[in-house]
Amino acid sequence: MRTFNFRAIILILIAFVLGCSEFIIVGILNDLAHQFNKPVTTVGYLVTIFAFVYAFSTPILTALIGKFRYFWSLFWFMIIFILSNLLSFIAPNYELLVVSRIMTALVSGIIVSLALTFANLIAPFEKRAWLVSWVFSGFSIASVFGVPLGTWISTTFNWRISFAVIAVVSIITLVLFTLSMPTTPIAKSSKILEQLSLVRDSRVWLGALLVMLSASGIYVFYTYLRPILTTELNFSTDSLSMLLFVFGLMSIISNRASGYLAENNGLLRMPLVYSCQVILFILMIFLPYVKWPGLLVILLLGTTMYLLNSPIQVHFFSVAEKNYPQSLVLSSSLNSIFFNLGISVGSATGGVLVASHGLSAIGPGASVFAILSIVIAILLNKEINRHNKMKINKFAEINN
Repeated sequence: MRTFNFRAIILILIAFVLGCSEFIIVGILNDLAHQFNKPVTTVGYLVTIFAFVYAFSTPILTALIGKFRYFWSLFWFMIIFILSNLLSFIAPNYELLVVSRIMTALVSGIIVSLALTFANLIAPFEKRAWLVSWVFSGFSIASVFGVPLGTWISTTFNWRISFAVIAVVSIITLVLFTLSMPTTPIAKSSKILEQLSLVRDSRVWLGALLVMLSASGIYVFYTYLRPILTTELNFSTDSLSMLLFVFGLMSIISNRASGYLAENNGLLRMPLVYSCQVILFILMIFLPYVKWPGLLVILLLGTTMYLLNSPIQVHFFSVAEKNYPQSLVLSSSLNSIFFNLGISVGSATGGVLVASHGLSAIGPGASVFAILSIVIAILLNKEINRHNKMKINKFAEINN
């Protein structure tokens, strides 16, 4: 049970249950609104609250790990994760549901960070990008199988059962993790300011800004994917689970392509990716008039969702490993921190756009974030190139 492949599956499974818990709100948005007699936009802010708490709790918990072993840190955070999902299951009112989602968000980010840290520790160097992309694929698999299944459970039985299933699968995952992972790795003890020195590196803060803007653009529209499919494109509620399943397949393709990009200078290709996103977002204006071509636009956007994940994750870890070894766990958390900060910004922006101008405003609003992503991606690549030239010149001076 301690082979590399088995351990890799456990890490992917951890990402899967985290993804199910985080994304399930998108699939049960309407059911929660009906249950608690709240507007859909109000329930949509559950996504915003979750992402905001996730983004700001993760670096704090990362810094507080100190001398604790990675194994036991992840173990106890998973216990809290399980309990918080059980609280969502029994929540008698909307306010307690919000509390349970805050609890879940508090530990989700650090769990992702630790899972990615384990991925970098157990994988041979040549398989790092492969395993990192697969861990991120766990989230996509959640959107393919977990979220549609949760949506089906919610519409067929009750939304509460979805959270109960997530808790049960999480318990099984925790048992497998306990039986398979090494208990010896210990976090390198350092002061919080020493760890945060990583973020002052221009290659890192530009990358973090790119992650945030990228996620913001996607989540302007992804938060309201269900009403877009049913209201804008006029697909029936009965077909919703299948459509979410197909969209999830596109996001898995996105994650697998992300792994390929990470092994082939993927950051250099990001300006082209975001240029394509701008075009697709603008085309969303015409969704009410073109049902099937409109669905194709949505699916193509799904293939761009996670292309940045693996290239930027490998980039962060590489910078930390070479220049900031005290910040390895923090480097593993940066992508998830700023992605969720972007989710918060994007879902909030989407809520304002929908409330003020309707669903038709989502595409143009999202395109603004994609345009900003093009600019930051270009600046990041220039900064990486500048640092590489400085390193080459320094090496040449030493040899001379």
